[in-house]
Formats: sequence, C-alpha cells, structure tokens
Amino acid sequence: MKQSLKFFDVIAVGFMLFAFFLGAGNIIFPPLAGQLAGDNVLPAMFGFLFTAVGLPLVTIIAIAVAGGTWQQLTKDLPKQAATLIAVLIFIIIGPAFAAPRTGLVAYEMAIKPFLSEAGQFDLAIFSVLFFSVAMYFAWSQGKLIDIIGKVLTPALFVGLVVLAVSVFVNPQGDILAAQGEYQSQPLTKGFLEGYNTMDTFGALMFGMLIVDVLRKKGITEQKAMTKYLTMAAIIAASGLAFVYISLFYLGATSTEVAMNADNGGVVLSQYVQALFGPSGQLVLSVIVLLACLTTAIGLVSACSDYFSSLTPVPYKTWVVINGVACATVANVGLSQLIAFSVPVLFALYPVAIALVTLTFFRNRLPNAQLAYRVVLGVSLLFALIDAAKIVGINVAAFDVLPLFSYGMGWLLPTALTLIAMFFVPSRARSLTQKAA
Repeated sequence: MKQSLKFFDVIAVGFMLFAFFLGAGNIIFPPLAGQLAGDNVLPAMFGFLFTAVGLPLVTIIAIAVAGGTWQQLTKDLPKQAATLIAVLIFIIIGPAFAAPRTGLVAYEMAIKPFLSEAGQFDLAIFSVLFFSVAMYFAWSQGKLIDIIGKVLTPALFVGLVVLAVSVFVNPQGDILAAQGEYQSQPLTKGFLEGYNTMDTFGALMFGMLIVDVLRKKGITEQKAMTKYLTMAAIIAASGLAFVYISLFYLGATSTEVAMNADNGGVVLSQYVQALFGPSGQLVLSVIVLLACLTTAIGLVSACSDYFSSLTPVPYKTWVVINGVACATVANVGLSQLIAFSVPVLFALYPVAIALVTLTFFRNRLPNAQLAYRVVLGVSLLFALIDAAKIVGINVAAFDVLPLFSYGMGWLLPTALTLIAMFFVPSRARSLTQKAA
C-alpha cells in the first residue's frame, strides 16, 4: 500500500521544521551582518545563505539518503565515536548554547524594552517561565506537528511577512560603504557568520525528529520517508531564505536609524520602531517570542528524545532536565554565551560538514569505513587549529594554509583527504591480499 500524507500535513511538517530552525541566531545575526556589509551586502548574504540555508537543506537530505537515523548516518564510524559526536552536538544545540540563547534573545528583544529597570532577577523569572512553556509543549512529542506546524508557525510567518514587506516598501536609509572584514572578504565573512545560527547542527537532529513525526503519521517506507523529509526541508529552506534576505536588506538600510549598534538585536529593534512607531516594539516582541519559543520547543524535544534513547531515563524526565538546564544557563547573559560558543562552533562545524559530504559519496568510496574515520579526523584536527586561533593561541605556523587567515584552514586538507580516499584499496581487496 502506497504511503502518503495529506497536502496540508506536508505543509505543516515543512512549517514545523522551518519554525524549529528560525530561532535566536537566525534573527540577531543577519541584521548586523547586513549593516556591516553595506554595499557588499550581496556577496555577504550569499555566503551566509550557503551555511545558514544551503547546508541545513543538504543535511536534511543527507539524513533522508542515509536512512533517517543517526546510527545509519554514522554506521561507518566506531560506535563510541559516533555517540560522542552526537552527544557533543546535542549539548551544543541543547542546554549549553543554542537553547538557552533562545530564552536570552526573547528576553533582550521582547521583554526587556518594556521594563524600566531590568535586572538579573527579571531575567531569572523570565527564563523559568519561558522554558516552562517550552517544556509544556515538548511534553507531548506526538502532537508537535499540530502544535508547531499548524498553530504557532503560521502566526509567526504572518508577522515575518508583514515585517519583510514593510522593509522593502519603506527602507529606512541608504546602503553605505562596507566595514571591517566585509570590505575585503564579504563572501567568506558571510559564510563564517552563518556558523552562528548552528543550523547545520540543528538539521542533524531536527531531521531525525521529523522522521519520528512522520512515522507517527504512518510514513514508514524508506522511499516515502525520503520524499516527505526532502519536501519538508525545501519548504523550511525557502522560508529561511526569505527571512534572511529580508533581514540582510533591513541591516544594509539601517545605518541612519541604528548607527553604532553592537548587535543585531539592537539593529532590528530600532529599525522596527522606526517603521511602525510606538507599536513597533509590540510587533517585534510577538515575532521574536514566537520564533524563539518554537525553536526552544524543538531543541528541548530533540535533545530529550536522543538522551532518552541513550539512557534508561524516560523522555519526559529528560524534558524536565533539559528545560531546567536551559533556564539556568540562560542567566549567563547573551554576550557571554555568544563569546563562549564561537570557538566551539569553529571546532565542530567542519566535522558536521564533512560528515554530511561523506554521506553523498559513501556508495562510491572503495573503503567507506576508512574514509569516514580519516576524513573526519583530518577535519577535526584542522578545525581545532582554527578554533585555537579564535581563542588567541599563537598558531602562526599554519599561516601557509590556504584560507587559514579567514578561519577556514580545515577546508583544503579535508577536501584533499576526501579525494585521496577514492584511491585507497577497497576493504574486500585488502582482506583478500591479507589472506593470500
């Protein structure tokens, strides 16, 4: 019997995936990048779209191609190594960085402007309330498609469309000259800024969450699963591209209303108030709260689902553990959390990119097991060197590497290693020679 979903269920799944992706980093980074890129906004935006839209889309498709689970995606790695990578990624997108950031951005942009004297106590109270709501929605995992895809995301999307149309119809200033690194290397700088969204990490885990949702809807055949997972990814990627292009243009035309802003949240807030007047902050608050809440729900649910599969602790208990941890970490503060996350992203993002790339070449590699281990090892080694540079360690000896000065010293060694893996003896031939 042919397995299929109703049209509106397909749209709902795509919207749910879009909402999971569209969170804190997706909102606060593009406006500032657009402002700094100025007249180089197009190459900077294309670089950002590559890592923040293209890679997540390809990652979701890779999960579909691999079979829909982390175990199938990493079957050529030692089990302990695959588990360690997964745990690290879940910690990053869960209680350590991405999930707490959703609460922090929601507070900074949607709540703090309405408080006359905001302090640490206000942040603590909001963190508890915000992640309590996220835990409530994540509690019933089987209803995620109805809660997120059919209720919260349409409301969020309407708000974003209103904002995007207003930005293009009534820009608040002219596009000025590029600043800083956007003057000389806008494409590369935009590419690296896309790391901050953490969406490739998110795609690795959200893809598996969507697989579970589809299974609960009766989609179990591999062909049908791949089809609907890919369709959901295309819908989500289209929505993300729409939002990023709007926010980049907003940032590029924001200098007159948000000059010398130190983060994208300030740029967006001041721009929206200039567009809509006193009611602008209310419009922005609704958009930010919905965006951050839907992502927080997805992150708490995805992390809890994985850790419950790894331990005897049930899913709902992990929902509470992750929710409490997120609320606690959120009190560190937004600037500090972003500063802590950057070197970690530089160290692990290349590994995720290499893993996704290998998935598409796996069937053509003569020795897939060796290729996975060597390529991921090389990507991690050189990514750690890039991360060391970010934290201030002297690694000038590696300046000879192409793109190292741009923070992408891992790229050429990883690519060359992958190419070399096409010329190693196949595993079967090696075993035959050893037996002889």
